[in-house]
Amino acid sequence: MNGTSESLTDSPLDGEQAALRRVRRWLGAFVVCLVLSGLTAFPLETETRWLADFAAGPAAPLTDHLPALREWIERTRDGLADTNARYPFLAYGTDWLAFAHLVIAAAFWGPIKDPVRNVWVIRWAVLACAGIIPLALICRPLRGIPLYWRLIDMSFGIIGVLPLLVVLHALRPLERPARAATVAG
Repeated sequence: MNGTSESLTDSPLDGEQAALRRVRRWLGAFVVCLVLSGLTAFPLETETRWLADFAAGPAAPLTDHLPALREWIERTRDGLADTNARYPFLAYGTDWLAFAHLVIAAAFWGPIKDPVRNVWVIRWAVLACAGIIPLALICRPLRGIPLYWRLIDMSFGIIGVLPLLVVLHALRPLERPARAATVAG
């Protein structure tokens, strides 16, 4: 084949479309994780019971080497069960936490539909992920949360920001023409 036919099939538009597909896949995965995180905030008592049973069962070799972790899981399970039995209205706070995750996930409809125009939502989410770290550092000692659990909490911000940074990097070349068109128009 000659160079002319190859240049007809490899247009800049094809590259932009491929970049947009990649961005939408990353954003879709981020939204799925937000939804799952939100949905798991509803049945906390059941989940901590399962986690404590797991820590005593097949995971026992792991928790035998980390007795503080097993104690924390059991304390959390017992605290949630006791609180839900005596003060069930306090679980309403985690219901709102779950709802907030679902609402944030819904806010990504705009970036999935038009990521260049709605890049501000992605940048806001990067800031929200960064905010997890000081929250965990400040509130951990106030609430009596063990150090290792603080590291787990902070990992959500670190893991959450990674796909968003990939998306922002992929959007950078697409933003330039959009910005130039806005200035020219």
